[in-house]
Order: sequence, then C-alpha cells, then structure tokens
Amino acid sequence: MKVLGVSGSPIDDGNTDRALKTVLDTTGMDTEFVKLKNYDIEPCRACLKCVNTNVCVINDDGNTLAQKAKDADALVVAGYTPYSSLDARTKSFIERLYPLHHKYGFMQNKPGGAVITCAIPKTYEMLPDSCSNGENAVMYHMMGEGMNFVGSSKVLGNVPCFSCGYESECDTSGLKMIYGQDATLESVGVNNFEEQSEAIENAKNLGIKIAETLNSE
Repeated sequence: MKVLGVSGSPIDDGNTDRALKTVLDTTGMDTEFVKLKNYDIEPCRACLKCVNTNVCVINDDGNTLAQKAKDADALVVAGYTPYSSLDARTKSFIERLYPLHHKYGFMQNKPGGAVITCAIPKTYEMLPDSCSNGENAVMYHMMGEGMNFVGSSKVLGNVPCFSCGYESECDTSGLKMIYGQDATLESVGVNNFEEQSEAIENAKNLGIKIAETLNSE
C-alpha cells in the first residue's frame, strides 16, 4: 500500500510540510512526499478533451502528478489559505485530477485527507474561518471523486508579514489586521506545528485512520 502526500506550500519544510510528513510517517506505510512548487502545473481549462482518454491535453507536469495519484492507494492534500481560500498551487493540483474522473472513477473509494495551514486563529469570530475554507475545498473535491475523506489536521501558521520586513509601517499589514494595531512580531510570536498539540494529534489520527482504512480493505 502506498500513500501519496502532496504539499502546495511554497516554503521548504514549513508548518504545512512538517504536518503532512507527520501524517505520512504515522501511516507506517510506503509513502511519497510531493512538493508542488517543484512541478510545472496549470489549472484545468474545462475543455473536456480528457473525457475519452483520461489524460489532460495540457503538456505539463499535471499528467505526471495525476498518474501518481492514480497509482497511490490513498491521498493526503496539504495546502495553505492566502486570502482565506485554498492556495492556487493546491487548487490547480486537485483540478488536474479531473481526467481520472471520467467513466472509470480512478480515485473512488480511496481514503483521503487534508492538512490545512492558516494564519487566522479559530477563536477570532470577526474574521473568516480560513482553515475550514481550505479543508472544505479539499474535502468536497474528494467527495466529488467518490473518495473516502477520513479527516484533517488544521495548523495555525504565520502571515507573510513575519518575513517581509515592513510589518510596522504597512497600512494593510495582516499582522495588525488579525492581532490589532499594536501587534508586533515580538508580541505575537511565531507559530510552529510542533507546539500545537491538537494539530499534532489530528495529524497522527489522520495517518492512523488512513492506515486502518487501507488495512481493512
């Protein structure tokens, strides 16, 4: 049995990657970790030219990734939520699995899950529930393909203001929007996956559920 984990995060070994790797490691199975930024992939063109071939007409790495998903026994999709929705790379990846849908449903019945990183704490009622938005995008995609969505891990990440260098003088600072006008990098601190017990537990439980589902088949 092989579990494919796909990360849309552009940051090497960031919170999203480390959470996904925790899921994969916990399965105890043969796994493959894919970093989407290392691939050239366009979004779906909705041309339907894949209906009879189950292969996309776009000549890029999307077909390579779709083949990896087809060959895997389970799929975990990891993304983050810029502007409170699923990031473009991850969205393009799940769109480009559409050729596997027609006639044969190559992804149906496979267990799947999501790892989603967002910068807005879930306790902030006046701001969007970004993590749930990202989770729903992956979950409803998998439901549409007839997959068995078994769970997710939501991770609290960091806004780009932590790295840009202009957070104190920017009128549209995400740091200040989320945490208030007096917020600073020092007062907020950096969020790390390894310090979030709920996210770690959910990541491990997701790996266990995937393994249990595959072993029961």
